[in-house]
Amino acid sequence: MRNVKLQLAVLGALGLVSSQVFAAGTLCALPAAPTGSAYINAYNDGRVIPPLAGPATTAILARSNFGTTTDGGSAGLCEITGLSNDGVAPATGYGAIAVVSRTSTIPSVTGGSTSIGEVVERIWRKPAATAPVTATPMCILGTKISNLSNTDHDSGTGGTQLFEINDIARGGFSGSGTVNVGYFKQAANASRLYRVGRTYTSVQHRAYKYGAGATLAEQQNNGTGYLDLPTIGGSTTLDINGVNTPIAAGVVATTGGVATLQDAQVNSNWVDFTADSVYADDDGSTNPVSSMTYVEFPCNTDSAATIRDTWVQPGAISLRQTAQENTTFKRIDLSGFAPPGATVP
Repeated sequence: MRNVKLQLAVLGALGLVSSQVFAAGTLCALPAAPTGSAYINAYNDGRVIPPLAGPATTAILARSNFGTTTDGGSAGLCEITGLSNDGVAPATGYGAIAVVSRTSTIPSVTGGSTSIGEVVERIWRKPAATAPVTATPMCILGTKISNLSNTDHDSGTGGTQLFEINDIARGGFSGSGTVNVGYFKQAANASRLYRVGRTYTSVQHRAYKYGAGATLAEQQNNGTGYLDLPTIGGSTTLDINGVNTPIAAGVVATTGGVATLQDAQVNSNWVDFTADSVYADDDGSTNPVSSMTYVEFPCNTDSAATIRDTWVQPGAISLRQTAQENTTFKRIDLSGFAPPGATVP
């Protein structure tokens, strides 16, 4: 596996304030020690996987199968709706603090200066005394990938390789206990959030088949051995798990009967969001932006300047390409916000 570890320069944008509106939907609890799976469903909640043979099942019930098929369009679990834009807090009682937005480029190669896209971070805070009353102030960290472009991310390989962001992992939550997670999909071409894990491991997901020649049922079904919710197992330090081999359109995806390739060990220091964002996907979709993803956690009353100076940790953002289609495993690590006093990794 070739890992690309890059540092993202911190650019603070001061004084950005968004008006509050009433949001629909709720964030979902993600415990520090989940059982059964390190992951919980987000948009996948209620997903009905159609049989490969038999009566047709609509795409909306298939919940787009991690982006392989058309988005059904209805709200899913952990999805916030009704916001005027993704600069608005996803919960009542929260206000944007002075450092609320940070936009920097995702470099294309180690040491390179070409941008392949942007990361946007936002922080909102609720005072402890504001209903619902809490023992400490509460913060919400928002993360969004945007403006993914038709740019080669790997100059060492011939042709144009588009970096596909299948997972956005955020570090620094080992002291946060249960966190609440969710997302808001603003842009029509934004990727959904399919599941969220309390783990460092991004687990590959593949449809049974994708692309030209694959039937709708084959695109809606999981590949042989692939799980919506990975089982618990493996290493707490494994970044990507799956089959690290590109797969062409029309080929049946399989784990080869190796169940451990669908494992993810619980790691309370990390929250992993599974999405599907890329300028142009091998499966024919175009999702150059992600939803705004959220992590709600206990924080403090630090000033904007202190947050800007001390809450940023190297490697707090980890973007993963999990070879969902015709690619291989890759990782780009960036600096980003983490809870006060956090350690990353």
